[in-house]
Amino acid sequence: MPSLGSGKFDRGYIISIGGCKHQLDDLVAEQIRSICLSASASAVIVNVGPSSIEHKLDKVLTSNGFEDCVELNISSRQDANNPKLLEQMSDKELVIILGEKPLQISTIIGGTPVAKQIRKLNADGVHVVGSYGAAALLSEHMIAGGEESVAPKQDGVTMAPGLGLTNRFMLDYHFEQPGRLGRLLTALSYNPFTIGIGIDEGSALFISPKDELQIFGQGSATLIDPSNLQYSSMGTAGSGDYISLFGLQMHILAPGSRFKAADSKAYDEHWA
Repeated sequence: MPSLGSGKFDRGYIISIGGCKHQLDDLVAEQIRSICLSASASAVIVNVGPSSIEHKLDKVLTSNGFEDCVELNISSRQDANNPKLLEQMSDKELVIILGEKPLQISTIIGGTPVAKQIRKLNADGVHVVGSYGAAALLSEHMIAGGEESVAPKQDGVTMAPGLGLTNRFMLDYHFEQPGRLGRLLTALSYNPFTIGIGIDEGSALFISPKDELQIFGQGSATLIDPSNLQYSSMGTAGSGDYISLFGLQMHILAPGSRFKAADSKAYDEHWA
């Protein structure tokens, strides 16, 4: 498996993990460590929700080269306004956000000092990981829910503002579940500028500072590129109507595959 390599960029990587188990396999942890430049990298886990999510991420990270890993539990907006939490996040090279439901996470931390700190840290070169519901949170336009459907429908998705680390990609998680494709397509019909990505259980999507994508882990990612969209019926559709979309491109990215957003080209490690 090729390494992502490392180099100094202005913005940190954005990493979405698509499953609900809140765990990293060693390969993904190694790749995350490889993009952290210091000899003694440290991480912080931001556990967001009414109750703390059980996980073993700290053990996996420390066994794969991280010197230490602290955890912050945020169950309310009052917690997310605590200045002590900002101090604990400030000297880390990696931030991992855990949460079950995107809308639940955003209503707890959205607009708070914690959310602003995460955006600032990422802009300054800190890598940010979102697991499960937090995988969708990382984008500017967040998929908060939707109807189970293979085809797009006029009211087939619920959208909300996300954390805003990227406006180039719209992310969805647990994409192997039935009905995820329809809601992603519906979301893209609202905003054809954005590339939609559905991430399977066991997959980790790495978005580089140059908006180059690579998949690691045990699953795949489905990428929908609307840059050549020729026609959409969203503007004239009634409530509950199915939507016509002509000219979309779909890419299935297996582990090791890459996609360059600048030229909309996909590459596979086995494909010459």
